[in-house]
Amino acid sequence: MQHLDEIENLIKIVSKLPGLGPKSAKRIILKLISNRENILKPMAKVLGEIYKNISRCNECGSLKSADNCRNCNNVKQIKKICIVENVADQWSIESTNIFDGHFHVLGGTINSSSNSKDSFLIKSLLKKIHKNQVEEIIIATSATVEGQTTAYYIKDSLKNLKVKVSKLAQGLPVGGEIESLDDGTLYSAFKNRVGLDKESD
Repeated sequence: MQHLDEIENLIKIVSKLPGLGPKSAKRIILKLISNRENILKPMAKVLGEIYKNISRCNECGSLKSADNCRNCNNVKQIKKICIVENVADQWSIESTNIFDGHFHVLGGTINSSSNSKDSFLIKSLLKKIHKNQVEEIIIATSATVEGQTTAYYIKDSLKNLKVKVSKLAQGLPVGGEIESLDDGTLYSAFKNRVGLDKESD
């Protein structure tokens, strides 16, 4: 194999993406290079635009374009907030059309090595609940140890507020992550969600 610095550097970067290793990265890169004008060039342009314009919202944790966060712009009309671990979970739930409301994206779980509790944007969440008289908080974290630990941390953070706190029904498979669930399972989990205050610890 030819050892070209640019290619080697790109292989290292692409290999860090979920589900991809060095071999898959090499195949992708060769495909890009063999389609320079139709794929590589427009991709390079779009990636540059994403790097420049797309970032995490400091209020809700979702993705925003420049200074425009569509998720936050909808909050004035919303009485329910769905708390998820990451943007992939938000997208999965949105695709089911079961929840047409405001999302609060934590950016991970308590035990995630790269995340601190400050990254969960709890202060902005509490402020949003007070300001908008939110009626229900739906905790949609994964059915993993980390996800459930995070759910109870969120519940504890909201204990002094007069707001209904519920979580997805335990029809979720143990260890299952939200983004990997099919639409039917997500639909059922939302419809049969239960109040955390009614459950025993």
